[in-house]
Amino acid sequence: MKETILVVGAGSWGTALSMVLADNGHQVRIYGNHAHVIEEINVKHTNETYLPKGVVLPENIVGFSDLSKAIQGVNTVLLVVPTKVIRDVLADLKSVASEPLTIIHASKGIEPGSFKRISELITEEMPQELLQDVVVLSGPSHAEEVSLRHPTTVSSAANNIQAAEKVQSLFMNHYFRVYTNEDVVGVELGGALKNVIALGAGISDGLGYGDNAKAALITRGLAEITRLGVALGANPLTFMGLTGVGDLIVTCTSVHSRNWRAGNQIGKGLSVDEVLEKMGMVVEGVRTTEATYALAKEMDVDMPITNAIYDIVFTGKPAKEVVDGLMVRTGKGETLPPTNRS
Repeated sequence: MKETILVVGAGSWGTALSMVLADNGHQVRIYGNHAHVIEEINVKHTNETYLPKGVVLPENIVGFSDLSKAIQGVNTVLLVVPTKVIRDVLADLKSVASEPLTIIHASKGIEPGSFKRISELITEEMPQELLQDVVVLSGPSHAEEVSLRHPTTVSSAANNIQAAEKVQSLFMNHYFRVYTNEDVVGVELGGALKNVIALGAGISDGLGYGDNAKAALITRGLAEITRLGVALGANPLTFMGLTGVGDLIVTCTSVHSRNWRAGNQIGKGLSVDEVLEKMGMVVEGVRTTEATYALAKEMDVDMPITNAIYDIVFTGKPAKEVVDGLMVRTGKGETLPPTNRS
């Protein structure tokens, strides 16, 4: 069944996912707050601010700069906005919604202070009568490659498996494969925390360390992501899947990754402020590092790599000094169960 779907967020990932939906025959309304981007989508059928030149958008994608008009007759909303504006966007959404919505989110992060995942923010901010289901769409997926229709595989996760299956059917096609998952906690944490480790991978590369160091960082990073996830109720097997090791590999090794690129520049000696200004786009890993560092302390979960990245990013410790500190910690066994201390 074809739908009219509202995508909130006209950046690279929101536009790429709009293309998937449009390719599947859905009518897609994409809402953004940059007038020049919306005009380009409607007039030229491109979004060269965020996607590669030469990518042409299907004509059944229509841009909107008025949310109250964009939501008319819509029952499914896809949120693709930075974590820091999720609450503001939800406030706008509930002010114009009149029917119960299935809200899909494809954002990755944890809110500092509250330590809430995005699905929890949605449930908290949206009135019960306006919220039918919440579904997470996450996995190893660079917008640049999806926009070129390169093969990509992700997970659709919801507490209500029927809702996850509905989202699977909305998105799945010959280049975009979707698996369902009922572990919302694990899927969201895997998607968020891999950005922290990707910052570290970029820092390692920026320091000039090689593949050995990055392989160690990815595998031990996965171990501590799993520890925190299990402490919060996630299924440890989720972190062996697309939204765990899959997303971790692609984000730690690709030049498309904003978090890797940011870490790479930090490793080469730029300050965090300089890097963020130069990037010009949100680097979720910075904010998530702050939240994860504090959450791990509160939960008494040992996350030495996260702590190290926090020290580099937020306290200004020299990266090489921090890496050396990681290497001389007390020796431990590798194949320990996913308890808090490892």
